[in-house]
Amino acid sequence: MNHACAIYPGSFDPVTNGHLDLIERGVKMFDHLIVAVLRNAEKEPLFSVAERVEMLRDVTSHFPTVEVDVFEGLLVDYARQRGAGVILRGIRAISDYEYELQMALMNRKLEPALETVFMMPALSYGFLSARLVREIARLGGPLKGMVPPQVETRLRAKVA
Repeated sequence: MNHACAIYPGSFDPVTNGHLDLIERGVKMFDHLIVAVLRNAEKEPLFSVAERVEMLRDVTSHFPTVEVDVFEGLLVDYARQRGAGVILRGIRAISDYEYELQMALMNRKLEPALETVFMMPALSYGFLSARLVREIARLGGPLKGMVPPQVETRLRAKVA
């Protein structure tokens, strides 16, 4: 497995400035960063997979080493398939850490060569989650600084 290639998996429903913060920092750490949108039939996302991919490609187009892709099933299988040796995950709070640690340990059990790198968000994004952004948008609240402008436009249109 290639440790110069990392996968940043998530639902990205929608992509937030917190996600972009991790992507920008991940680009500095890895030669190739795959932002992988999880296709999960059990969840009912606000945006379709195609819409999330389109938004991610739009906001990451200036990073030549970032690729946006879609996966379903086990992340370790997808990592093997893509030849990635690292999973990049963000941690905002202790509750995130407990969940992410459990997932990282299970991934290590399933694929010992796959490493997980945890990154803390920038201080200004420590509170930010896609779930909260969706709720604020539904209630008509301000989203300035939480999502890129083009994502805000799409989010406002979706919840209108």
